Amino acid sequence: MATVQISNDIALLGHLIRRAAFGASASRLESLQTMSYQQVVDELINVQKYPRLEEDLLERYHIQHADEENTRWSAARWMYRMINSERPLEEKTALMWHGVFATGYAKVTNNPMMRTHYEMLRNQGLGSFRDLLVALSRDPAMIYWLDQQMNHSEARNENFGRELLELFSMGIGNYTEDDVKECARAFTGWTKSQTIPRYPTGFYNSEFIYRSEDHDDGVKTFLGETGRFNGEDIIDIIVRQPATARFVAKEIYAFFVSDDGDESAIEEIAQVYFDSNYVISDILQYVFNQNFFKDALFKKVKSPPELVAGTAIIAGRYRTPYEYGLTDMSKKTTSMGQELLNPPTVEGWHAGREWIDSSYLVERINFASEMIGNMEAPGVYEMVERITDGLKEISPDELLDACLYEMGSLILKDNSRAIIFEELNLDNNIQCDSDEFREATAQILRLIVSSREYQFC
Repeated sequence: MATVQISNDIALLGHLIRRAAFGASASRLESLQTMSYQQVVDELINVQKYPRLEEDLLERYHIQHADEENTRWSAARWMYRMINSERPLEEKTALMWHGVFATGYAKVTNNPMMRTHYEMLRNQGLGSFRDLLVALSRDPAMIYWLDQQMNHSEARNENFGRELLELFSMGIGNYTEDDVKECARAFTGWTKSQTIPRYPTGFYNSEFIYRSEDHDDGVKTFLGETGRFNGEDIIDIIVRQPATARFVAKEIYAFFVSDDGDESAIEEIAQVYFDSNYVISDILQYVFNQNFFKDALFKKVKSPPELVAGTAIIAGRYRTPYEYGLTDMSKKTTSMGQELLNPPTVEGWHAGREWIDSSYLVERINFASEMIGNMEAPGVYEMVERITDGLKEISPDELLDACLYEMGSLILKDNSRAIIFEELNLDNNIQCDSDEFREATAQILRLIVSSREYQFC
């Protein structure tokens, strides 16, 4: 191929797919150019248009599925979906809510319940925020995680009610201690079935149960409204609050747009929250079409799952059920600071630049360099074939540009480019059919994923 001139369309599509999905190679981005940008957004939003992955072969080939007590398998299944789903926004949004509604195996100690929790986030994550909060309040893993099964009409436990207001919907400063108490009263009787041990070890799943005899049906005053409220009534009041609109807007902006806040953009998103009747997919459709999103190229540090899944997609790895090492892929995110299905606290993970402290950064670079530096990986092989198509020789500068383009229209700053050329130590054109070309290409790919810029999306 000739010297790459990066198309604005391809660069913008690359940005969109890194944020609304987990990234794509140039060949995939070029296939999307038959549609307008807005049409691509619509395709990503309209997840129901595409079927979910068939996973029968995945389960047959990986014997780990027989051990549903093992949280590693649920995390590996999720990673496989991130890499391969035709509905990537569904998985991306579930990942966002997993960080907001932090619920973890360390306390729940029941993988069937944790898998049900993740599936709930996946099923509800793009729908109404009101319905999502109701589903969350009935989720057995969440109930156990926040001690809601201990919230009785005669002996209240305020843990879930407090976190519902503080961490899941409104934020500190937008409610009173009396509101927390009244919220807890409204959720009395919302509990779960007993998790019965399964011989010889392990547990069955659990189910939501409403016990009317354990519900406080008295009059309550919550956020200025009075009535015989139950849990759903409380949620109906919560989602009408301006503070909730801002909460949702800030979470969406931070996850999909930028690590650096923009008050005017957040206010816009908060208004769309109300205009859309709280529907998350409608809010995201608005966000992806705005200039504040389009202009935010490489303004967000990739979370560990984004980095692992995105690198695997570019390398063409784990695109079939048969490749060995899928559970190791989910373990990689743990070594980078984010163990899927096991957040460290009810606050979830501290994201953004905290993902790239000194210890995590080494893990991120080593993983990406090893995967992308493998010239036999299907995606890497395809990139090399496309770069050399019709060419006999190529300059080092052209080769670097071609690699950046093939990896999804990435951009390096001048100082990063200078470091790469210094490491290459090449002054002349390279013959495309030579060992020197393969060695130079492998080195460039490894240096790109080792750069500061690759840590951002």
